[in-house]
Amino acid sequence: MAKDQHKEKGKVFSRRALMMAGGQAMLMSALAGRLYYLQVIHSDEYSMMADENRMNLRLLPPLRGRIVDRFGTEIASNRHNYRVILIPEQTGSIEATLDALARYVPAETIDRERVLKDAARKRSFVPIPVVDNLTWDQFARINVNAPDLPGIQMDVGSTRDYPYGKLFAHIVGYVGAVSEKDLQNQEYDPLLELPEFRIGKSGVEKYYDRTLRGKAGLSRLEANAYGRVIRELNREEGIPGNDAVLTIDKQLQEFAVRRMGEESAAAVVMDIHSGDILSMVSVPSFDPNNFASGISSADWKELVENPKRPLGNKAIAGQYPPGSTFKMIVALAALESGVVTAGHQVFCGGHTQLGKHRFHCWKRGGHGKLGMEDAISQSCDIYFYDIARKVGVDKIAEMAHRFGLGEKLGIDILGERAGLIPTKAWKQAVQGVSWQLGETYNTGIGQGYVLTTPLQLAVMTARLANGGKKVNPRLIRSVTGETLEGAVLPRAEEEAANRDIGISQSALKTVLSGMNKVMNGPRGTARAAKIEVEGWEMAGKTGTAQVRRISRKERIEGVRKSDEKPWEERDHALFVGYAPYNDPRYAVSVIVEHGGSGSSTAAPIARDLLQETLRLDPLRRPSYDIAIRRPAGGGDV
Repeated sequence: MAKDQHKEKGKVFSRRALMMAGGQAMLMSALAGRLYYLQVIHSDEYSMMADENRMNLRLLPPLRGRIVDRFGTEIASNRHNYRVILIPEQTGSIEATLDALARYVPAETIDRERVLKDAARKRSFVPIPVVDNLTWDQFARINVNAPDLPGIQMDVGSTRDYPYGKLFAHIVGYVGAVSEKDLQNQEYDPLLELPEFRIGKSGVEKYYDRTLRGKAGLSRLEANAYGRVIRELNREEGIPGNDAVLTIDKQLQEFAVRRMGEESAAAVVMDIHSGDILSMVSVPSFDPNNFASGISSADWKELVENPKRPLGNKAIAGQYPPGSTFKMIVALAALESGVVTAGHQVFCGGHTQLGKHRFHCWKRGGHGKLGMEDAISQSCDIYFYDIARKVGVDKIAEMAHRFGLGEKLGIDILGERAGLIPTKAWKQAVQGVSWQLGETYNTGIGQGYVLTTPLQLAVMTARLANGGKKVNPRLIRSVTGETLEGAVLPRAEEEAANRDIGISQSALKTVLSGMNKVMNGPRGTARAAKIEVEGWEMAGKTGTAQVRRISRKERIEGVRKSDEKPWEERDHALFVGYAPYNDPRYAVSVIVEHGGSGSSTAAPIARDLLQETLRLDPLRRPSYDIAIRRPAGGGDV
């Protein structure tokens, strides 16, 4: 009996041992299978996850593309940015380190509050920028004294540089830090998240920002579980942005700015066939380097409160009555509509009557009897009152639009304004009242509601001088990383030649002959400012635009001299012209705010600009075969 019981117990133990062994085998099989699943089947996936925990990927900002003039002169490039960074964990006291640093750099350049706030917010091993844009002497002094500056490290980055400062500010623009508004308005780009990354804020820098920006590089860093960087594993440098080649001639731009001096003024010089803008000036100007590095509140306040508005680009956004420079448009409208012929004559006695209102000519005694060419050359207001009345404001407006007035021209920078060419329908829609004949009189001499920009006046003059071809202005010849494209200019000329705006050559001949007499005729309003060089003779038209109504008392007393009025009440001085007269190539427009007479103030400036343009004629220089390449050796670019 006992033997049977013992035998039964042995069987039970054996079954239990077998079950336990089977269970262990199953567990081991499951564990082995799981290990195989993790380490073999999903090996790549989990290796990558482990690497992601171990490695940090950091974007490297690329070098921004350069902006160069038509001959390859750099007007926006990149330079080394010598800076100081602070690692809080390596300092005994951040305050003490900043105090010691202030012995080598101006104390006001250290934003102590920001540094302390960043140190409190970030981990102690994360570098904090302290001072940017150090001079080489400052950088060297801090390096030499580094043992006395615990936690301070020196770094060399890149920043935007505008070597000619104010000279190209309104054309090139400037770069600045990315704002919240920029993040919302732009297509997502991870570069925008980098705290030190800069984007275009105005001018060409903004218009071609994505092209100039380039593509980011990548740095792979090994970090521990706390995020502390141990070493850099590898680095892929970014792809630099493309270079933008402007149509501007740096030498001509320098001359124009120097010639306009301290005036509040604007000027545009353009090729009448291609539309290339050779010079575009708005003075006074500002230094874009101040914005690239961060402008101070004092400098900003000075710019904003300046009555001559240095921040605005007067060449494309300044809207002014064109005055008598508009008379060619009125003449063409009258000729093309058939209401007058080129031989139409009017007697000017100094004024004309419309109901109870008297409209005056600028010449108090009048011009006597004269035809269209002489009316243009002597700028007779009475003549243009007469033909404006005959043709009507709507036909004048239609002709003005053919010549690029009253509309945006699509220049390669933002901020262009359209000006205003009024019509009967416009006034009814905007003011809710009917058009009056007296307003047609004012329109006939470029006053009243008419507003134009210097760029539009240059384009108008170019279309007059090139025989009525629809040339449009441009600031960019090409955007490329390597070379200028030699076919750009000839192709633009060919396209312009095929865009006729539909003006009869006989009408143009009459108007252009009048413009020639302005400069070279015996009674022309700008004969004192003519070009004396044979073969370079210019044609043009003066303009003087009132900024306020002249009272009867002032007219009787003759109180109209500019130097007898406050600056802001003086007339604007304007001039448009082209040269050479017998073989037109370049057009110019000049406006001097509150400059008084167009003949005495604006015309001499325009003459000098055209004469210098002819002297620097790009066709006499190798402008289309210049290779623009980045310098080798890793220095400043």
